[in-house]
Parts: sequence; structure tokens; C-alpha cells
Amino acid sequence: MNFNMNEAIEVLERTPQTLSTFLTGLSEAWLQSNEGDGTWNVTEVIDHLIEGEKTNWMPRLAFILEEGESKVFPPFDRFSHLSQKEDGTIKQKLLEFKALRIENMTRLKQLVDPEVHLGLTGRHPAFGQVRVRELLSAWVVHDLTHIRQIVRVMAERYRTDVGPWIEYLGILKK
Repeated sequence: MNFNMNEAIEVLERTPQTLSTFLTGLSEAWLQSNEGDGTWNVTEVIDHLIEGEKTNWMPRLAFILEEGESKVFPPFDRFSHLSQKEDGTIKQKLLEFKALRIENMTRLKQLVDPEVHLGLTGRHPAFGQVRVRELLSAWVVHDLTHIRQIVRVMAERYRTDVGPWIEYLGILKK
């Protein structure tokens, strides 16, 4: 097992600033492009991350700590952000994400003692038994997945423009 809570927090705390540095000030063309029907643009990914901060990671963690396996924790609708009209600039959205993440990191550090809580289990609606360690690991990898997704979506915008160099641009390999 490689999970270490302090190392997980290192990534989780950096995600908002990483995204802010990369995305703030970009034109709408970068923020609104996607990879085709049924895929998300950059703004939709940020909306998804915000929704996760509100209704997924910390609520599920708190549920596990309070209920254990006595109840199945509520499902997370990974697509709910698509049906909500989220107004605001990318800068506003990134500031909201950052504020929520700071709040969640503060709460995580207060609630979880790595020596006591990482092995505790809860009941996921689809997976069954899950451990706190697994939930926190998934949170980190979820961040990294969406950072990768954002970069991939942006690269896709120039797929036909790179010409023969596509052979050397692994991000455009299907």
C-alpha cells in the first residue's frame, strides 16, 4: 500500500492553484472546446469538481465516520453539474473550488486521525464495502484524472493543426 494521508493532502491542496494558474485568463475557445458529443469541456470539468467538493468526498467521509457500514451512503450523481446552469467566469468558478477545497482540507485534518480512521469502512451504493483510505486515495486520483482530462481536451483542439507532428504527441494518440 502506498497511501499516505500527508502525501494525499499535498496533492489535494495543490489542485485548485494548479488549475487556476493554468486556466485563468484563457479565451473561451479553450474553455468551451470538448472532444465531441457526450464529452465535457474545461468549464464543465470545473463545475464537476465543485459539485464533488459539495456533495461527494467530505459528505461521504463524514457518513462513514458516523454510520460505518450500518447504512449505505448516498450515491453521487457524477453528471448533476450538467443539468445545473452555473453562471460565472472561470475565475469565479476556480475561486469557489479553491474556497471549498480549503474548507474540506481543514475539515479532513480535523476529522481523520491516520492512525485510527484509515481502515474504517462504509457501504458504497455500487461497490459495497469501502475503506476511508480508499475514499481518500480515490479523491486524489480523481483530481489527477480531471487535470489530465483538461489537458487532453485542450490538446484535442489542435489535433488537425499539428500536422505530421501528431506522431510524436502522445496526448493525441487514441
